[in-house]
Amino acid sequence: MRIDKLLWFLRLVKTRPLAHTLAEEGHMRLNGRRVERAHQKVGPGDVLTVPTAGGVRVIEILSLPTRRGPAPEAQSCYRVLDAGADVPIAAANRNQAF
Repeated sequence: MRIDKLLWFLRLVKTRPLAHTLAEEGHMRLNGRRVERAHQKVGPGDVLTVPTAGGVRVIEILSLPTRRGPAPEAQSCYRVLDAGADVPIAAANRNQAF
């Protein structure tokens, strides 16, 4: 599946043109390598690093969705790998840095 279509199906971006632009500008990583093409193929087991409004998310693709369904259906297709990880810079801004 194309990476732009996957981002839209997984509801990580609001529109497919936005997903296309995100991929073309090279703001994502697929298995540690920079993505520069929106038609880059993605499959189960791939690790995707995606910038979001709240920061950066690292996810592992568990299965490819067949449609852009409801959020719970989309969330069942991936696993968040960076959940709960503290960002040292953000901790410093909250005066909680070590």
